[in-house]
Amino acid sequence: MTDIFTPEQRHVVMSHIRSKDTRPEMLVRRFLHRHGVRYSLHVKHLPGHPDIVLRKYHTIILVNGCFWHGHGFNSNQQPLQHENSLCSIFRLPHSNIDFWKKKIERNICRDEKQHKELTEMGWNVITIWECQLRPSERENTLFGLLRTLNLILMKNMGVHLTYNTDEEDIAMPQAAESDSAIESN
Repeated sequence: MTDIFTPEQRHVVMSHIRSKDTRPEMLVRRFLHRHGVRYSLHVKHLPGHPDIVLRKYHTIILVNGCFWHGHGFNSNQQPLQHENSLCSIFRLPHSNIDFWKKKIERNICRDEKQHKELTEMGWNVITIWECQLRPSERENTLFGLLRTLNLILMKNMGVHLTYNTDEEDIAMPQAAESDSAIESN
């Protein structure tokens, strides 16, 4: 399948894609600010210049676009299962397939390397995907993020939580993908 744009038009279209202050990132930032969570943006001394840095929580929040970060991508062009659902946003382009496969694979490798470096530095890393901020999932994702941050803060302060398993379980929204191991003892 050929591209519907000329190379010059494609260049203009691609040059307007933002890497900072994207709509999903702004949704998360506004939510955090509205709930009293203060943060730094794109801290240069950390690997990958993470989107949102919460020093108080010693936590990094990465707000990833599903296409650019390969959410649900593998090199065989088969969608991967993610959190019991497929990402409906990621689609490999039909033109210049080899270029895009390599580009997405490089992005995924870079993300994994930066994630590993951040965790080795002692940071909690939370990844929120663009598809998790769709209107139907946004509230659960954002309040789950807030809940996860509260648990991280309590853990950092040495608070140990216990839960009564005899009572009826209450469905609590979970944050996107938190790699911080929050233990409930």
